[in-house]
Amino acid sequence: MYLHRMDWNSLIRGFEDYLMLERSLSPHSIDAYVRDIKKVQDFVELKQLDLSPLQIQYQNLEDFVVYLFELGVQAKSQARIISGVRAFYKFLLIEDLLQHDPSELLEGPRLGKYLPDTLSYEEIDLIIHSIDHSTDHGQRNRAILETLYSCGLRVSELTGLRLSHYFPEEGFVRVIGKNNKERLIPIGKSAIKYISYYFPIRNKVTPKPGEEDFMFLNRRGSHLSRIMIFNIVKDAVKAAGIDKVVSPHTFRHSFASHMVDAGADLRSVQEMLGHESITTTEIYTHIDTQYLRDAIMTYHPSNRK
Repeated sequence: MYLHRMDWNSLIRGFEDYLMLERSLSPHSIDAYVRDIKKVQDFVELKQLDLSPLQIQYQNLEDFVVYLFELGVQAKSQARIISGVRAFYKFLLIEDLLQHDPSELLEGPRLGKYLPDTLSYEEIDLIIHSIDHSTDHGQRNRAILETLYSCGLRVSELTGLRLSHYFPEEGFVRVIGKNNKERLIPIGKSAIKYISYYFPIRNKVTPKPGEEDFMFLNRRGSHLSRIMIFNIVKDAVKAAGIDKVVSPHTFRHSFASHMVDAGADLRSVQEMLGHESITTTEIYTHIDTQYLRDAIMTYHPSNRK
């Protein structure tokens, strides 16, 4: 693995020089490209593939794109990362280090409006209740999923949730969202209840220096990573016997669609989700319309005959 890690680092440095000298990109753009390629390196090491960039095949890159989706990475970010990967392999071709571009057939997500995958009320309930409460980490995970669904949080907002930003008596949490913008989000009674059950368990853990204010901690006293949240969701979905691809972001989409379904106005949902534009929130009206159509087709007397 050490040799391959050196291959990654040396080729990334060469790519960095190419972007600066040949393409005259700004330092900001170069940093963005390099960060995207290092995500591929991290994925390779995480999966213990023991591959250098010159050994990567199309299937490895396709698996990487699936991994990004499962982590809840947004479509625009996925498209940008894939663009960076293609630029990296174009550089390797120019340098005659490769004869074939493994990223040539790599497809990015469609960036138009789409209907996010959602879960029904019953599926959410099954997933949350599938968690084993007899263990400390089970109690913590129940509190995490309750909070995720109750507030419609992004993964980064959940992992960054602070004790000092939690106001159970008022029924709100303060969240630091995109571009460091703060917003207040109502939190439901069920989430508050299971967070209160989790606090005695949290108090058994000694937080690491600088981690004292994070709400959800691992056994070593550090705040949770995005990957840990995804794995918690994945395990709960499997235990519930639900045959769907579900990520933490699915809980966010489900929260939004259920709010719209229940009659919440789009402006309120927009504020809770932290969307810059209401047009982003409007995608959930499509889900609501489909839900109504399904209800009519299923329950209206003229359709049941």
